[in-house]
Order: sequence, then structure tokens, then C-alpha cells
Amino acid sequence: MAGDGCVLVIGGRGIGQEIARHYADAGDDVVITCTSQAVAEEIAKGIGGSTRGLELDLSKPESVRDAIASVGPVRYLVLGAIERDENRVRSYSIADAMRLVTIKLVGYTEVIHVLLDRLSDDSAIVIFGGLAKERPYDGSTTVSTVNGGVVGMVRTLTKELAPMRVNAIHPGIVEDSPYWKGKNLDAFIARTPTGRLNRMADIVDAVRFLLENQAVNGIDLRVDGGWMTT
Repeated sequence: MAGDGCVLVIGGRGIGQEIARHYADAGDDVVITCTSQAVAEEIAKGIGGSTRGLELDLSKPESVRDAIASVGPVRYLVLGAIERDENRVRSYSIADAMRLVTIKLVGYTEVIHVLLDRLSDDSAIVIFGGLAKERPYDGSTTVSTVNGGVVGMVRTLTKELAPMRVNAIHPGIVEDSPYWKGKNLDAFIARTPTGRLNRMADIVDAVRFLLENQAVNGIDLRVDGGWMTT
């Protein structure tokens, strides 16, 4: 049930939407963000409860303070806004790289900075990275870099914000997420000892664990069913 402060989910589509739904169903006050106010409100309405939606564009970190000014005390913060990026050294796009770095490293950090007076020692933060940090693929030059940066971010935030807890989650392929749903994933399933890939419910459960278990702090949780590289 609801505790002191709201659950704020930065990035309210896909997995973020399901995280928000879990806490709304449990009776928490939930706030989600999307880059469009209309979309944020539509998703919040679909989630139900006391969920509300706000417009927030992390690629413009100077706008963060005003965008979340109406958010009250925060008990749980989930930084899950992502953007797919394909960038290669041989055809490097500075603009695309700067956008992704700004969203996931500068934008995430600015959200925490702005919320400092609304977070408490009992608050918990979960930051989304991804397994591209250690399993690069063609076009993941920037994605792999920023997901590796999330690891460093968790290290420093755990120290700076203590005793507040900060953890990261690094999911593998989530087969029923909007990006992967309907794609042929047989080759990845064949490499996974469990014989199945992640599902959004699995990621929600892992995020709950990181947020709610008071002994878990400063970790990078890999969620991939034991996916093998060979």
C-alpha cells in the first residue's frame, strides 16, 4: 500500500508503464513522464488510480526543474526513459550521440538533483541501463557507452546520497516489450538456459526488489535468464 511520497517513473511507456501500473494497483500515488503531455495523460488514464502524467524531455535537462515542479515528496524514483540509437564509429553522428548521452547521463542526474529536497533517507532509486554495456552489437557505440556510464553513476550516487539506496537494472531482451514484440528472437532464446527471454512482468518484479529490499544497495542487476555468449 501507499507509503510516504509518490512513485515517480521517468519514462512512462512500455516497461515504465507496467511499473507504474503495479504501484497504482497497490494504492500508491504515481506520476509518470513522457515527452508529450497528451501521451503522458493518456497513459496515466489507462493505468488508473491516482496516476497522473507530465511532459518531460530529458534531452533538454534545463527544463527538468519546471517540468517536475508539481511533484511532491518521492518515495521511489525509477529512471527508465530510453531512446533507441544506432551509431557507428565509421559513420558517427555527433548529434545522435549527444542526445543519448544527455538523456541517460545528464538528464537522469539532473532529475535526481532537482528532487533532492523531495527525496528522503528512506527513498530508493532504480536506474535503467542495459546489457549492451558488456554485449555490444552493430550500432551500439553510444548505447554501450552510456549503459557503462550508468554503472559509474550508481557507484557515485550510492556514496553521495547515503543512506538513500541507489541501484541499477540491466535487462536483456524483453520479448513482449513494444520494441521486441513480434520479432523473430529464436536465436536469442536458443542461447538462454531458461528457454525463455525476459518478459515485462519479470522486469517489474526485479525493479520492485531493487526498490523495496532495504539491504540491496549499489548493485547492477543483470536480468537475462542466464543468456550465454556462445
